[in-house]
Amino acid sequence: MSRRRHLVELRQAPPAVLPSLLLCDFGNLEHEVRKLEEAGVRALHLDVMDGRFVPNLTYGMPIVEACRRLTDLPLDVHLMIEQPQQYIKQFHDAGADVITIHAEAVDAPGEVLSQIRELGCGAGLAINPDTPVESIEDSLSLCDLVLVMSVQAGFGGQRFQSIALDKLRRLKQLVGDEVLLEVDGGINSETIHDCQAAGAQLLVVGSAIFRETSYREAVRKLTDLALPD
Repeated sequence: MSRRRHLVELRQAPPAVLPSLLLCDFGNLEHEVRKLEEAGVRALHLDVMDGRFVPNLTYGMPIVEACRRLTDLPLDVHLMIEQPQQYIKQFHDAGADVITIHAEAVDAPGEVLSQIRELGCGAGLAINPDTPVESIEDSLSLCDLVLVMSVQAGFGGQRFQSIALDKLRRLKQLVGDEVLLEVDGGINSETIHDCQAAGAQLLVVGSAIFRETSYREAVRKLTDLALPD
């Protein structure tokens, strides 16, 4: 069955808190994945950085493969890399269910999104805070997911930029329920509800989970805060 089925599952009961594995203990990856499964997360978010499109360098296909061996949870792979079109097949083969590219990293997003869809993965398009929604409107019909960055991709410790809320509201007007809206960067107990209210269905969280003693309690609290009024 196509991996795109996970998109249907994620649409069924939003909002969903997705842990970003950047801050997990990679020396105990299986233990971390089990704790996240027990916490009830509905997908794992993996940030791939190449040290060129963004200044940080993280992991690549081997970690995606390792996560695929460890869990049946959907793997939401966010490529913060130059020329992502060269690596789509490799990440598909590694086990990605959703592959998100950056609009700023390619000249023709639609071509790469089509490439992702042809492989059976969900196709995502991400935009940085300075990138206007208008610049990706022509590509929305090929998106299964749009990721709104509330901080500049690749830089840690940044404050949440409220322009992300305006973009989420605009995207919700444009795509309705046809496309999943995701937000990443500075998502915590203070910002998560506003993001959901603006239209985000998938909420990517890092330190607000991994720096807490109990992942289960952190996910429960964040999910409760994200629920509609």
